[in-house]
Amino acid sequence: MNKTMGEIWSLFGSKIASILVMWAMIERYMPRYFRALTDRFSQKLDKLLNPYIEIKFFEYSGNYMRSNDAFSAIENYLSSKSAAQARKLTCSATRNSLVLKVDDYEEVIDELKGVKLAWSLRKIVPVDKSFSSFEKIYYRLTFHGRHRKFVTKTYLKYVLDEGKAISMGKRQRKLYTNGGGEYSDKIGKWSHVIFEHPATFETVAMDPEKKKEIIDDLNTFKNSKEYYAKIGKPWKRGYLLFGPPGTGKSTLIAAIANFLSYDVYDIELTAVKSNAELRKLLTGISSRSVVVIEDIDCSLKLTGQRKTENEKDETEDGAVGVVKKQVEESKEEKKTQVTLSGLLNFIDGIWSASGGERVIIFTTNYVEKLDQALIRRGRMDKHIELSYCGFEGFKVLARNYLNLESHQGFEEIRGLLEETKVTPADIAENLMPKVGNEDPERCLERLIQALKNSKEEATKKIEKEKETATIESSGEDSPMEIGDEVKTSDPKMKNKKKDA
Repeated sequence: MNKTMGEIWSLFGSKIASILVMWAMIERYMPRYFRALTDRFSQKLDKLLNPYIEIKFFEYSGNYMRSNDAFSAIENYLSSKSAAQARKLTCSATRNSLVLKVDDYEEVIDELKGVKLAWSLRKIVPVDKSFSSFEKIYYRLTFHGRHRKFVTKTYLKYVLDEGKAISMGKRQRKLYTNGGGEYSDKIGKWSHVIFEHPATFETVAMDPEKKKEIIDDLNTFKNSKEYYAKIGKPWKRGYLLFGPPGTGKSTLIAAIANFLSYDVYDIELTAVKSNAELRKLLTGISSRSVVVIEDIDCSLKLTGQRKTENEKDETEDGAVGVVKKQVEESKEEKKTQVTLSGLLNFIDGIWSASGGERVIIFTTNYVEKLDQALIRRGRMDKHIELSYCGFEGFKVLARNYLNLESHQGFEEIRGLLEETKVTPADIAENLMPKVGNEDPERCLERLIQALKNSKEEATKKIEKEKETATIESSGEDSPMEIGDEVKTSDPKMKNKKKDA
C-alpha cells in the first residue's frame, strides 16, 4: 500500500527522534575513553566534510575590554577592498574625504599569491540585556585548511603591516569618552566620535620658545621606543598643563594629538564609580593615544578633603547637624568613588605597562590644590604653564583671525599687553569679526579699547587694595554702611538685636 508523503516524513521524524534519544543515553552511560574516541571521530568527520578554517578578530580582547590593534589594522586594510567588491557598505564623512567600510555580514574576497580568502564583519548579540552584556563585534577570516601555514606565517603579517601603514596616512582618528553614548552604562566601554579638531602648533597662541620646547619633547618621545625598553620604563609621557581659565589648555591638547596623529581618550572621572572600573576602563585604551583628564582639581577624592564654601558658611552659622549629615553622605559616596591611589597605580604603577606609546595629560586651573604625589616628575614628566597672552601670542591670533602679519597698531597693543593681564581667549573674542566683512581696523580698535578698559579696572583694583591695606595697618575701623549687620558671637547681643 502506497504511503503518503506526510506519513513518510512522520515515520522519518520518529526514527530520528529515537536515534537521538538512544545516543543521549549512550553518551550518559558509556565509558569516558569511549566517549573521547567518538569525539575524535566526529572531529575528523567534520574536517573531511568541511575543510575550511575560521579565525576571529574581536574589536576588544580580554576581560578588561582592551582595544584590539589587529581589529583596527584589518578594518583599515579592508576599507580599500570593500569599496570595489562589497554590495553593502557603510559610509562616514570627514572634513577631507568619505570613508567606506564593509557592512555587517557582507563578504569581501581577498587574494595574495594565488590564495583566496574571505573576510566578513559579524556580531554576537547577547540574549539577555544585563548590565555587563553588550554586542561583540569581530572580523571573521575563512580559508582552506591546506593554506594554514601560509595564512599564519605570511598573510596575517602582510594584512597587519598594510593596515598600520594605512592608519599612519589617512585613517580616521577618534575622540573617545566614557561619559556618554550607547554603552555609557557598561563598565569599561568607550563611546567615540570622529576627532576633527583643527588646532595645530602653528595656530596655538603661545611663546615660540615654549612651543618649540614642547614639539622637540614630543618628537623625542615618539622616536624613543627602544630607549624606553632599554631603561625598563613603560613607553609613556606625562604632561601637566596649568594656568588661568582661557589660556588655551584644551587647544594645546588638540594640537598635540594632531601633531602625533594619536586618538584622544577624554576621561570623565565623575562617571567612574570605583578603582576596579577605572582599571577596566583604562586598560581598554589603545596604543598611540592621548589620555586626557581635564580640570582634575575639581575632583575632591583626588585632591584631598576640602570643604566647600557652603560647608564653611554652615559651620560658621552653627549648623552642625547639616554639616555632619553632609560629611556622612560624603563618606558613603567615597566608598564608590575613584581614589588617588587607584589613579596613581595606572599612571605610574604596575598597570602603567598595560599599553604603550601614550601621552597622559592633566589640566588644572589651580595647580597648588593638587596632591604632590600626583604631579611629581615621573608621573607628570613635564609641567607646562599657560599664562596670559603676550605679544608673540597676539601676533599668532592676529594672523589666524585677521590675516595680518604687521600693523601700525601693533606697538600700542604690545605696550598694553605688558601692562595688563588678558587671556588668549579674550584677545580672540575681540579680534573675531562681529559681522561678515568687518574691517580688520575695527577689530584692532575694539581690542585696543578692551585692553585699555582692562588696564583701568586693574589700576582701580590695585588702588582699592592699597586703601584697604592702609586702613588695616592704621588700626581704624572701616566705615559702616547703612544696612550692615554687626557680627558678634555674644547671644545676648543677638537677642537685643532681635528685640529691637
